[in-house]
Amino acid sequence: MSDHVLAFDAIGQDFPAPGQRTNIRVLDGISFEVDRGKFVAVIGPSGCGKSTLLQMAAGLLIPMRGAVHHRSRRVTGINTEVGFVPQQAQLFPWKTLCENVELPLLLRGVAAGERKERVASALEAVGLKGFEQHFPSQLSGGMQKRGSIARTLVYRPDIILMDEPFGALDAQTRMLMQSDLQNLSMEAGATVVFVTHDITEAVLLADQVAVLSQRPSRLLANIQIDLPRPRNMFEPFRNPGFEAAYDAVWTEFRSQIDTGRAH
Repeated sequence: MSDHVLAFDAIGQDFPAPGQRTNIRVLDGISFEVDRGKFVAVIGPSGCGKSTLLQMAAGLLIPMRGAVHHRSRRVTGINTEVGFVPQQAQLFPWKTLCENVELPLLLRGVAAGERKERVASALEAVGLKGFEQHFPSQLSGGMQKRGSIARTLVYRPDIILMDEPFGALDAQTRMLMQSDLQNLSMEAGATVVFVTHDITEAVLLADQVAVLSQRPSRLLANIQIDLPRPRNMFEPFRNPGFEAAYDAVWTEFRSQIDTGRAH
């Protein structure tokens, strides 16, 4: 029996080019799998379609060519079994943190008693116990991000899709969030697909790094990261094997930067 919970099969996608009659081919035959309980990072140059792949996994966009399969079923509409954490926290400003986190459970018709327990558990997991009645404007950027993650964790999605979730944070907060995310994913045995531009972040967090090319984007490499866990997020080079893993990813990624400059 396959351990694949998510598969991108020969994905191709074109988008209209502003002011032109022809389309821009962004994705051109992307194929890779995500196994149960694994953390997969997706990196590549800007505009290569990383976020588009997440939107397809969530069912927000149906590929023009190829297909996305979730647990062997083709994704043809909104995929309610996955969770999506965007770059911005996107908490509703008029709702308290508790109400924001509770919202997915309300929409799913979960009973009040169970909602209370699961919200409390999710907020404790991300270190926000005691902030339940705070509004987003009363929380720091990092705390808002934790709230966004709690809102996703609370309904126990099959896969967590994360689109550069730490990109807007300062360096210190980003390292703290990386450490928190590693701990959460290890404790929950979660399956995560994580888009990032940061090679260090990808290597530190992931079990597998999918490297995409300049558009029209193809899969350049699917690199296994075998560093022991837990990993030190604050001093990357203290992780045994980090330098070799970083070099393997950087070698592929660098070729695309050089290609971009050549053009």
